[in-house]
Amino acid sequence: MTEHAAPVPGAVTAVLWDMDGVLADTETVLFEAEQIAFAAYGVDLTPEFKRRFIGRGGHEVIAAMVEALGIDADVEDLARRKLDAYAGRLAFLEGFPQTAAMVRAFHAAEVPQAVASGSPAAAIRAALHLIGLDRLLTTVVSADEVAAGKPAPDVFLEAARRLGVEPAQCLVVEDAVPGVLAARAAGMHCVAIPSVTDPLDPRFEQADLLIRGGMDAVDPDATVRWALGEAR
Repeated sequence: MTEHAAPVPGAVTAVLWDMDGVLADTETVLFEAEQIAFAAYGVDLTPEFKRRFIGRGGHEVIAAMVEALGIDADVEDLARRKLDAYAGRLAFLEGFPQTAAMVRAFHAAEVPQAVASGSPAAAIRAALHLIGLDRLLTTVVSADEVAAGKPAPDVFLEAARRLGVEPAQCLVVEDAVPGVLAARAAGMHCVAIPSVTDPLDPRFEQADLLIRGGMDAVDPDATVRWALGEAR
């Protein structure tokens, strides 16, 4: 591999997946849902503004966006509007074949897996069903279920707890800097598949394996071999 790939010490016995931008190409659908929600308050969200919040989810990201915009808006109302709009656009959702292949390979190797995401649990499960991974990824943790979202480690620590695995034995797969930082804060190993590669945030270098070219550069077989061969 041409990517930065530091050896992982110890044994990795579980894989924790981010959802948005990793398993499913949800970023466009989520952004459109946010545009619809914020339009009710007279705000026209732009891609440039949204880029500042990639990797954060749940009510926290909506609250942060409201604060940054300086508007008087009901966060709970915005969250409901966003979820309703998201549900209405799920028919457009697609999964990434690269990470789907990795999920199936880890499943075949009997490696426990979970999804740890900033999205609401209902949205995560709906997306997993639509991309055909719901039967393989049955353990789901939403940032709405823990004290703090990414870059805090809470969602990953809760996922590890539910799987019955020590944090140091977990490998996180992420696409955004807050997720990489959360994995490090949790004491876990990390594969980074950046959703934004130009420019590439230097903080991605904290990942054990950095696939610099993003999803298009992922070699599922090589990545799984790295995880199972170097990390176990």
